[in-house]
Amino acid sequence: MSLQDDLTAVRRNLNELVRSVEQLEKDVARQSPAAATRPPDPSRMVHIPDTPYDSTLWTDTDDEGLGARDRRAP
Repeated sequence: MSLQDDLTAVRRNLNELVRSVEQLEKDVARQSPAAATRPPDPSRMVHIPDTPYDSTLWTDTDDEGLGARDRRAP
């Protein structure tokens, strides 16, 4: 491709991007503002406790990137 062909392709892609962004802005503007500000449904929220996990869950696992426990990395 020549430089002129490349520039034409870039302009075409940029124009397509601008049209897509404009369409997205129109779609967002059409949505009801109440839907965007509605709080999440509490029944779908998952509570994650602050307490540490039981360390016995990890006795037979490898440390990612470091190899298995009780062995030296190569």
